[in-house]
Amino acid sequence: MKSAAAVLAVSAALALGCAGASAHALRLPSAPRCPVFPASNPWNQRVDRLPVARSSAAIISTIGLETGLHADFGSGLWQGSPIGIPFDVVRRSTPRARVSFEYAGESDHVRYPIPKRVHIEGGSDHHALLVDRDACRLYELGGLERRGGRWQAWSGATWSLRSNRLRPAGWTSADAAGLPIFPGLARYDEARRGVIDHALRFTVARTRRAYVYPARHYASSLTDPGLPPMGLRLRLKASFDIGPFPRQARIVLIALKRYGMIVADNGSNWYISGAPSPGWSNDQLHTLGRVKGSSFEVVDTTSLHP
Repeated sequence: MKSAAAVLAVSAALALGCAGASAHALRLPSAPRCPVFPASNPWNQRVDRLPVARSSAAIISTIGLETGLHADFGSGLWQGSPIGIPFDVVRRSTPRARVSFEYAGESDHVRYPIPKRVHIEGGSDHHALLVDRDACRLYELGGLERRGGRWQAWSGATWSLRSNRLRPAGWTSADAAGLPIFPGLARYDEARRGVIDHALRFTVARTRRAYVYPARHYASSLTDPGLPPMGLRLRLKASFDIGPFPRQARIVLIALKRYGMIVADNGSNWYISGAPSPGWSNDQLHTLGRVKGSSFEVVDTTSLHP
């Protein structure tokens, strides 16, 4: 007879598996009418059955075969700021503000719904992500700060959450790849429900002077073909055993097997992005460091192109 603990463990595993199979495009609880982009959007498409890219081994090697995965999000504070990239849900009534941009030619010149107590990412990036629950519209700002009573940022971009429309070719966004940041974040509301059903955003130290769909921008002068271009999709190998990992880490790893992760910016190797929350267990997330770069492969996403 199986022990009660064993039965519970099996039940939990089945729950995770069923949640991943049946759930689709989980919506933000505080914006339930809005999809986080259509089901056909690249962020929401599974890649676990797509072929491995021919350049996979070379690219994985340049990112780091023995470097461990790192959850760049969690609970509590790091150097005085929440761990991760925060976001705010705003409404039609949220006051709109003008923002001046360093990259004015590649920014969307609209009024941004910046709440009085807007949450801005710590560190040097100062991202502000704003989800308008009434218009189902996403606004993102990079390098946001207030100077002399006016808002300034290096770049700003906006997307309809109901559309797959990309930014113009060659344009940046609040992210170096010209992609939206919000759909690539691991969110605690997803982990609480047991499934992350989209690709995750991650960074690498060195990228190539190139971008691939769905990215729209590069941020490098390097031309080595062994380096990853912006927008490259990687996934955790199907053979990797996630059984020994705690629940929150397993949820992330299942997503990395099914949906993978997208190169979105220059930064530390194998750092995956998420939103801060007191619900995250830093101890559980730290176990992701046991997953090395050699456990990933580059996906041939040619079939995902429109």
